[in-house]
Amino acid sequence: MQHVVIVIHLMLVLSLIGVVLLQRSEGGGLGIGGSGGGGGFMSSRGTTNMLTRTTAILAGLFFVTSLMLSILAASNRKPTSIIPGGQSAPSVPGAPAPLGGGEGGGLLKQLQGAPTTPPATPSGPQVPQSK
Repeated sequence: MQHVVIVIHLMLVLSLIGVVLLQRSEGGGLGIGGSGGGGGFMSSRGTTNMLTRTTAILAGLFFVTSLMLSILAASNRKPTSIIPGGQSAPSVPGAPAPLGGGEGGGLLKQLQGAPTTPPATPSGPQVPQSK
């Protein structure tokens, strides 16, 4: 479903860019409604109204597909933790976690229970230290 909405969204983006570039600006746009007489397909006013309506419709559809994509992305999101293991969350929002030891333990308890190894003694020459 999300891939279909993304493809529709991208097609809307490309068509919206094209329609905006076709519109006549102070600089003349890309040549729509040139300085010739009224012998063209549409008059200058008719072309402007059509391009303005098309831009508004494409912008509305762009907004709708953007909302759909954000809703789809939020529904697929799962909360994850960056700390491995089972860490218990505080029961009251904003309250600090218990220091001495809660029922879950947490990261500090895991680190305290880790076996400690003595630091390795260097085998090479040592720098004399002053006392």
